[in-house]
Amino acid sequence: MKLYVGNLPYNTTEDDLRNLFSQYGSVDSVAVITDRETGRSKGFGFVEFGNDSEARNAIQALSGQEYGGRALTVNEARPKTGGGGGGRPGRDRY
Repeated sequence: MKLYVGNLPYNTTEDDLRNLFSQYGSVDSVAVITDRETGRSKGFGFVEFGNDSEARNAIQALSGQEYGGRALTVNEARPKTGGGGGGRPGRDRY
């Protein structure tokens, strides 16, 4: 199960996130999302567990908990949708 982790402090590294979540089970992958141009964290990331019950335990334990002075948002990640090309959907360019 893949989890969305929001409201992260901007200095959070992937190692920090892995250490935080590994208390609840075996973490398969971790990604802190960064701005393409600046390389700075966007304040959210994803953590993937191989075991759904471990992922649910992590959600319950960490959602709303303070980390680095910020209350974390942790929930099951939604499937990626198409698009992401910027601009407004449904509007002509000219």
